[in-house]
Amino acid sequence: MSLYNVFDIAGSGMSAQNIRLNTTASNISNANSISSSQDKVYRARHPVFAAELNKAAAANPNTLNSSVGVKVLGIVESDKPLQVEYNPNHPSADKDGYIYKPNVNVVEEMTNMISASRSYQTNVQVADAAKQMLSKTLLLGQR
Repeated sequence: MSLYNVFDIAGSGMSAQNIRLNTTASNISNANSISSSQDKVYRARHPVFAAELNKAAAANPNTLNSSVGVKVLGIVESDKPLQVEYNPNHPSADKDGYIYKPNVNVVEEMTNMISASRSYQTNVQVADAAKQMLSKTLLLGQR
């Protein structure tokens, strides 16, 4: 594998973690929203990732030394149950007196945010290390 492939791999990892951070931020910002209907309430969203193994195998069927990155398959809504609260005095209560809150667990989302941030940082460090190796390789030819 060429050192140049490392930049593609680290770049796809940073892009995936950026999507994860944005999705997590959206979940946290909507954690306290309230709705009068189950259909209109915000549901937690999570990105789904996959390795691009097929791309690597198609590029060189005899070996898997090609660059393999991360692909974002999509963003799915959580199927956890919504929080239902009986509060007939709330202005957003339905005809039965219930309000509906998102199925967002803020502690879980903060953990996801820390994990995504550290994964992003690791990919930056990998790209920086590859850059330094390439620079030192170029310096070898000058002596």
